[in-house]
This record gives sequence, C-alpha cells and structure tokens, in this order.
Amino acid sequence: MASVTCLKTLILVVIIAVTAVPVVMGQNCGCAAGLCCSRYGYCGNGNEYCGEGCREGPCKSNTPSNSGVNVADVVTPQFFSGIINQVAASCPGKRFYTRNAFLNALKAFLGFGKIGSADDSKREIAAFFAHVTHETGHLCYTNEQNPQSIYCDRSNRDYPCAPGKSYHGRGPLQLSWNYNYGAAGKDLNFNGLGSPESVANDPVLAFKTGLWFWMNNVRPVVTQGFGATTRRINGALECDGKQPQLVQARINYYTDYCRQFGVSPGGNLRC
Repeated sequence: MASVTCLKTLILVVIIAVTAVPVVMGQNCGCAAGLCCSRYGYCGNGNEYCGEGCREGPCKSNTPSNSGVNVADVVTPQFFSGIINQVAASCPGKRFYTRNAFLNALKAFLGFGKIGSADDSKREIAAFFAHVTHETGHLCYTNEQNPQSIYCDRSNRDYPCAPGKSYHGRGPLQLSWNYNYGAAGKDLNFNGLGSPESVANDPVLAFKTGLWFWMNNVRPVVTQGFGATTRRINGALECDGKQPQLVQARINYYTDYCRQFGVSPGGNLRC
C-alpha cells in the first residue's frame, strides 16, 4: 500500500511540474509571430526564451552593447545621401525615404545598432543598409517591381489575406507575405492585412516595418556574419549557389559601408 501511495504521489508531482511549464511549441522552433525561439529550441516569451541565446523572434539583445555607438552619428546625412543620390529624380523613393523618417522609426527600436562592441554595432548598421540598398535599388523603390503574385499564404490561419489585397514587397526591406504584414501590423499598430499599401505611403511606417523585420528575423544571426543575414532575408532564392551575382551585390554594398564606417566586415560574407 505504501508503494502505491508513493507512486500516486510521484505521478501527481509530475503532472504539476508539467502543467507549470510555460506553453511551448516543438523543438527547433518555427515559432508563431510574437514568440521567441529559446537557445534550447522552444517557443515562448520571457527572459528564458527571449534572453541570452535566443535564436529568433523578438529576441532581446543577445550581446548587450556597452559600445556607446549612436546610430544617428553613424548614419550621417552624408552617408544617407550617398545612397539615395545615386537614383534618378523620377524614382518614387527619392522624396519618400529620408534620413529623418529613418531616425523617427528608430525610436521604436532603440536596440538596433547596439550589439556587442562598437565595431559589432557598426557592422549591424552596415548590414542593414546594405540589404536596404539592394532591396530598393538605392532607395528608389517603395514597391516591389513587377510582383509575380500577391504573396498570400492561404494556409496561414492567424493572418488571413483580405480580399483584393496584395502582400508584395514594400518598404526598405520589401516586407512580403500576409503573415509578415499581419504580424507587423499587430506589433506596430497598423492594419497590415487590410491596408498593406500604407507601408508604401508612410515613410516612417515603411522604415518601422524594415526595422521590425530586421529585429525579429535577422538580428539573432547578425553576429554570425553577413552571409547569415542574407540567408535570413532571401536565402531560399539566392543562397547555396542559386543566384551568386545577387549575393555578391549585397556583399559589395556591405563591405563598402563597413569601409565608410571604419570597421572590418568580418568573416562569413557568403551564404
């Protein structure tokens, strides 16, 4: 009888322990929007998921910065103009994308450009603008050119597509797909599913969506090298020898911006 009682007690303890664990998804992640992938491969919120070792999602800075780098001092008017002045006056982004719009959007993402050492922080800024330059043709395009679809994943139940709406690329990192518009809209307080075109109509919102995508999807791999950031942004179409010329174009922008910032580009440039 005593052994049976002990067994029942053990089972009860196990049940309590299991039910006390925060709700998680399967190992190796692929988390829903708004959840972090922990170092152990589980989804959830809080420091144990979004803190040290966080792999993806709205991670807190994995390497807190004491560098004292001020993003506005790195992204100078001269640097920003050096990108956008390479496009024709007829480009829709010529008067849409501005340094002031970027700095206003940055207020919602104060952790951007502040990771690790001063050089690490500058490399992150260089990487972000390298991808922005590539995705928008030197800040020329506010919308994807000649989209081949409306980028609607109808299997996504969390962020269903709105009738008549296209979720093609818009903004500095060309935000695409309904699940990204929906999640960004939820986090940034705009109607991403019902009014995706607002990303191409509001320059501050456009930069916010670019920074949102970066901090949620790219930031966790920044310290792994520039190639890892390319893989996160467009790896399925460009990496592993698929389009090496596009990968090289991104690298060229990145190394040039690192040179302008006075830092080495680091290793792992290709994806």
